[in-house]
Amino acid sequence: MKTLSILFSMMLLFITASVLAQDFQGVATYKTQRKIDIKMDSTKMNDAMQTKMMEMMKKQFQKTYILTFNKTASLYKQEAELDKPQVGGDGFNVIVSSDGSDILYKNVKDKNYVDQKETMGKKFLIKDSITSIDWKLEAETKYIGEYTCFKATYTKLVPKRNFDFSSNSNKKDEAEEEEKEPEMTERTITAWYTPQIPISNGPAKYQGLPGLILEIHDGKLTIVCSQIIINPESKVEIEEPTKGKEVSQVEYDEIMDKKAKEMMERYAPRKGSNGESISITIGG
Repeated sequence: MKTLSILFSMMLLFITASVLAQDFQGVATYKTQRKIDIKMDSTKMNDAMQTKMMEMMKKQFQKTYILTFNKTASLYKQEAELDKPQVGGDGFNVIVSSDGSDILYKNVKDKNYVDQKETMGKKFLIKDSITSIDWKLEAETKYIGEYTCFKATYTKLVPKRNFDFSSNSNKKDEAEEEEKEPEMTERTITAWYTPQIPISNGPAKYQGLPGLILEIHDGKLTIVCSQIIINPESKVEIEEPTKGKEVSQVEYDEIMDKKAKEMMERYAPRKGSNGESISITIGG
């Protein structure tokens, strides 16, 4: 039965692809959200303050992205937004904003991507090859809007991330931690794709399935397609971004790791403090 379902998926892909015009293109809107865990040990952080902080941080991870695509390439970009500051009587003040300058270009035919990012006031242009994903095609199906979607999964190893701003740590402990290999954990990623839109692409860096990916569950990250327009009246322009310092993905990751360590050192409680600590886990 499972084999028959997968074969049906392939047949549907072939039939749909034959019907569509050569200049096939589209625009898909995705909503993203990420769960966060905040563990606090502080005499100054009561339950009400912790709840408020959780809500404000949660909102920062609720984003809307636009994927413009044709048969071979795509652009994935966050919608520009600017939220009014939220100020409470307890002193919290958060501004959530985005100018939409981050752009991910993918060419699934040539198997490369260009990721334009602005991080900590600096622009980067990350150029690298698309890594093949070893998807396992499942028989399970469901509808997302009007599209029949098939389930696919794969498993990968990811590092556990924990940002601990605690006065209990010291330079010796930090040095020992740097020498250790990061603790790894297995994670299964689930995707839902539709052969009715016959492109091997999807949101962010998810691709490689026989149809457009409409939904992703990757640990605490969820991405769901909310709207699709096929062959819009205005022609879609897909061009590689060009702004920023050119680096590889490995080089960019090393820069970000270094910046993260610098931030932890900057905001860690100084010696002689009252022992308050805040531990934040994001992602996973």
